[in-house]
Amino acid sequence: MLKRIVQIFFLFLGGTLGIFFMPQLMKLLSLQDIPFINSPYALAILGAILFYIATFWLVDYVVNWVKLLEESLVKAPVTDVLFGSLGLIVGLIIAFLIVNVIPFKDIQYQVFSTIIPIFLTLLLGYLGFQVGFKRKDELISLFSISGKIGKKKGAGEEEAEAESTKLKILDTSVIIDGRIADICQTGFLEGTIVIPHFVLEELQHIADSSDALKRNRGRRGLDILNRIQKELSIKVEIYEGDFEEIQEVDSKLVKLAKLTSGVVVTNDFNLNKVCELQGVGVLNINDLANAVKPVVLPGEEMKVLVIKDGKEHNQGVAYLDDGTMIVVEEGRNYIGKNIDVIVTSVLQTSAGRMIFAKPKLLEKAL
Repeated sequence: MLKRIVQIFFLFLGGTLGIFFMPQLMKLLSLQDIPFINSPYALAILGAILFYIATFWLVDYVVNWVKLLEESLVKAPVTDVLFGSLGLIVGLIIAFLIVNVIPFKDIQYQVFSTIIPIFLTLLLGYLGFQVGFKRKDELISLFSISGKIGKKKGAGEEEAEAESTKLKILDTSVIIDGRIADICQTGFLEGTIVIPHFVLEELQHIADSSDALKRNRGRRGLDILNRIQKELSIKVEIYEGDFEEIQEVDSKLVKLAKLTSGVVVTNDFNLNKVCELQGVGVLNINDLANAVKPVVLPGEEMKVLVIKDGKEHNQGVAYLDDGTMIVVEEGRNYIGKNIDVIVTSVLQTSAGRMIFAKPKLLEKAL
């Protein structure tokens, strides 16, 4: 069907060009004296025949090009097509205004007076499409911000509502970690959960890895997303856009959070610091986990099982039930034993919490 449409288009194109340009061609070939050639109908038929013959060589290339274009448009996100089309329309309108304001018809050479308007139309249409296509994220952000102008509320109420309705953008590490699903289920995380398409692609790449550990982590992340989307009542949206000029996924997350005034949800210590440096809101799952752990103060006593050597000389390492590591000074001799220790200091960061202690027996000996 598409092939027939292309052939019909070539027929009409050949007939039209035959009427306008065939007389000049006839003059060059000294055939203008032939009676039936001077008839517009004959010129149209002759041009249509010539172009129809040309379709036997060109139609396959044209059909393949149209199919490639169709596949690209079908696969492209709706936002890309929409804003690209809007940019194209704006570019064509500007070209139309320029062509009608500037008197190109007064140019001495008719070739230039015809070609320049066509060139301007093609150029401005292309530039408009590219601007709309590549700057769609900024345009979306601009529209979302302008939609909020004019809403008058109390300062406290407005800030509280803004905080609760901020988009929560998940990164790959927090999805694989899995605790985000339990946090959503308890209702501590409000607003809309946003899962960028480039994060999904990274998860799929990990799930397809040849390494068994990476493959299991990727599949676990996909299972967590299915649970959040299907089993939990929280609203989940997939962000289809991408930032092709940025390679790193973490940088894309920061860019998306800036454009949408959203919050990045992560447990990556480095991404946490990058967000803080760039003024982007960030929720670190490790910070939440540390906040709900039992408070341990220097001088408190606890009973622990020393299970391995520490990094430093004569150190032993133990763990609490929640996974907190306890470094026991002079604890190497107690490996495999339950001993009473006294807390000397606590180090707590976004990367986790570490407790330093020493054996109570050693304290009594001193």
